[in-house]
Amino acid sequence: METTVILISILRITVFVMLALSSLAILVWLERRISAFMQDRSGPNRCAINNIRLGGLVQSVADVVKLFTKEDFIPNHIEHRAYFIFAPMMLFTLVVMSLGVIPFADNITINSREFMMQPLPIDIGILWFFGFAGLSVYGIIIAGWSSHNKYSILGSIRAASQSVSYEIPMGLAIISMLIVYGSVNLNDMVRVQSETIFGIIPSWGIIIQPLAGIIFIVTAFAETNRTPFDLAEGESELVGGYHTEYSGIRFTLFFAAEYIAIFISSALIITLFFGGYNLPWVSTEMLRENSILILTILAISIPIIFYKFLDWMNKNNTSKAKSLKAKRVLEAKALSKFFITITAIIELVILYNLFMGVENSQTLALIIQIVTFIIKTFMMIFVFIWVRWTLPRFRYDQLQKLGWTRLLPLALINILITTIVVVI
Repeated sequence: METTVILISILRITVFVMLALSSLAILVWLERRISAFMQDRSGPNRCAINNIRLGGLVQSVADVVKLFTKEDFIPNHIEHRAYFIFAPMMLFTLVVMSLGVIPFADNITINSREFMMQPLPIDIGILWFFGFAGLSVYGIIIAGWSSHNKYSILGSIRAASQSVSYEIPMGLAIISMLIVYGSVNLNDMVRVQSETIFGIIPSWGIIIQPLAGIIFIVTAFAETNRTPFDLAEGESELVGGYHTEYSGIRFTLFFAAEYIAIFISSALIITLFFGGYNLPWVSTEMLRENSILILTILAISIPIIFYKFLDWMNKNNTSKAKSLKAKRVLEAKALSKFFITITAIIELVILYNLFMGVENSQTLALIIQIVTFIIKTFMMIFVFIWVRWTLPRFRYDQLQKLGWTRLLPLALINILITTIVVVI
């Protein structure tokens, strides 16, 4: 039994670390590719390792190497060097820890003992997220103050006032969700969303509470300090804001914290409002009770999906320049062999389980739910990037007005209406 507990703990921590850290390079790549597509340009397509570009993903690896090897410079005018050094580590740690209670799959039962499929096995749910999300602004404030620079101080002041402006409507939006769900546990909320309304409509949070969903999504953009709410680091006004004086690994921590915050905000949005790890109309019990049917569908669909993907990849690895064409054809062939091998292994595992007649499989349900969770999260990340490259930055006073005179009254009205409906 102790071995099982250790293995489950390793699984949860591994998924936690992979989601938090691997999302950084992928998100930077996604940002570049999507922004390039929107602006009708190529994006990263030159950086390669042995002629393998991975569609520009190698550029993210090069960026990480560059940032980690750059000179870590501390200006002489910095008086509080300890705070200056501590601020980026504080921000990064708090942002990563806020992921700890987001469930990536439903609970599993082994030897009559239930295990929570989230990084930290605690029941306080959304309260944990708000605790760390509220504290993360202190890292920005300390960074701006300790930099002893007028631009940095202005950036930290903006971050503090911005935090007060959007976190109150965000909290009030969550209160209306808690009234509906009756629990602070995020996994309980996802289970409620696996049900249906009138037997047809998925009871997702965005359908039950559309106004709360809109308010939360808008405030989540402000939480991540992204355009149109990146007032704490507005380049056109504050050079770089709170991280103006930072370089090397310390700037990297600020940079990484922002992108990991995008992943966490997206994961929380889909957990609260878009069914979390569940597919529409499909509960955990349905997945476990129909393992044979699901394996049959996967055995047929996975080869077709990979064939279409390889066909798309080969068609897009072409160029008018002969020198480039040779490299891209080489890359396409190498990647084709790799993906064919992966597909063959997955197909053999599926067929083995299918012929063995596996029924009521918790493992199959777990894998499907993890994949569903990741796909939904990256679909919401696309929305973050889409808005980032579509809307201009708000003025400082416009953000304050939006938070205090628009979102706050709407959130209060939503709580009132929700309470009346629930009581009736």
